[in-house]
Amino acid sequence: MRRSIPNTLALAIALAAAGCSSLQQSSLQQASDAAGAATIKSIEFTGTGRWYQFGQAPNPDLPWPPFDVKAYTADINYDTASARVQIARLQVVEPGRNRPAPVEQNADQYVSGYNAWNVATTGNAAATAQPAAVEERAAEIWATPHGFFKAALTNHAETKDIANGSEVSFNIGGKYRYVGTINAKHQLESVKTWIDNPVLGDTLVETRYSDYKAFDGGQFPSHIVRTQGGFPVLDLNVTAVKANPAVDIAVPAEALKPAAVAVAANKLADGVYYLTGGTHHSVAIEQLNHIVLVEAPLNEERSQALIAKLQEIIPNKPIKYLVNTHAHFDHSGGLRTFVDAGATIVTHQPNQAYYEKVWANPHSINPDRLEKSKKTANFTSFAGKQVLSDGKRTIEIHSLADNSHSDAFVAVYLPKEKILIEADAYTPPAANAPAPTSVNPYSLNLYENIQKLKLDVGQIAALHGPRVVTLAELRSAIGITKASR
Repeated sequence: MRRSIPNTLALAIALAAAGCSSLQQSSLQQASDAAGAATIKSIEFTGTGRWYQFGQAPNPDLPWPPFDVKAYTADINYDTASARVQIARLQVVEPGRNRPAPVEQNADQYVSGYNAWNVATTGNAAATAQPAAVEERAAEIWATPHGFFKAALTNHAETKDIANGSEVSFNIGGKYRYVGTINAKHQLESVKTWIDNPVLGDTLVETRYSDYKAFDGGQFPSHIVRTQGGFPVLDLNVTAVKANPAVDIAVPAEALKPAAVAVAANKLADGVYYLTGGTHHSVAIEQLNHIVLVEAPLNEERSQALIAKLQEIIPNKPIKYLVNTHAHFDHSGGLRTFVDAGATIVTHQPNQAYYEKVWANPHSINPDRLEKSKKTANFTSFAGKQVLSDGKRTIEIHSLADNSHSDAFVAVYLPKEKILIEADAYTPPAANAPAPTSVNPYSLNLYENIQKLKLDVGQIAALHGPRVVTLAELRSAIGITKASR
């Protein structure tokens, strides 16, 4: 679905003077002039600090996981509404959590108009379309001080006096609202805007600016703190700013035509299908009068493709249960679609309360099917073990105890077929890939849970990765060469 992201402000800048009241000119214009916004066509700022992984909290009630940022560089072209952000980061292991040994991650992220993409920093440096990131990355452009002032002057902003300053508000594209506060020194202190998220709905993104310093084109904050979904996603100490650098961002062909959402069905056993075709997988299990689907990842578009595929391979049976492995957004973004389709969500107990809370948020920016139908979610939540049986086929759902990836984490086991279905605890590598150099504690914990639960596993259908593997391959990955019982 194409979203109404403004491609450029250049055509409308000339209308700013006519579109603003004298009050706007006296407060908004003064702040814009102090920042040097009129002469800034592009900007680069660099810094260090912390970045936080949005949507990946190890517990629904905890903040997003932190990463130390060794280097952060943002290059923005305001005339073309394009940006590039490069980040070198290293995960911080929180006290009490057993995470994989941190390895430096290097992100190279782009947006230009309606298109967003990432570029690999190793290998062949291929571009990968990121259509779901367009809103967030566009919001980061127009929430910068110079971007905010340009957008406010162009979009007929309303200004009102508040204590120690003024509040400026406007809409972009008729759907994205921005509200900024300007202090008595004519400095932008904060910007609030809202973007869509498949889990959270209309999601507040708030950016706070402080410790302004002069640079060659005006003023810029030396401290930036951004929160999203109620928790920090960036805390940056700005160390350098460049006015009007060359920022020429061409959209690669791979980003112009994102891959269509497709689902491939691979039969693992009678009535058991491994549903692949992207970065995230699902497994469909046929029962006597209905279907049990394990995992609804990513977003509504993916869920609609899953529903279409299930109607093809298991016709005339409803999806009665949707088993959710954990609450990370990439594994729960499609759940609302199945609520609308009438499925009961089966998940670990702490997740139910979280979903009930966040699904009550409005989804007005990009209304999904559940927003339109207003159906009530039905849950089966549990701790320990849950069994779904039709008298012929038994499906066991087990908590993965003490796994630091998530505190409310489950795997699914089919005892008759000896198939284990799991997400994120173990991601099989490509065939003949080099052996890992260290043991992933999530994978070790998965094996320990298999042993403790006495599961006789023949195949592992991981919900990431290129292939189904055997238990022997999991043992090899964690350095165990011999089975133990």
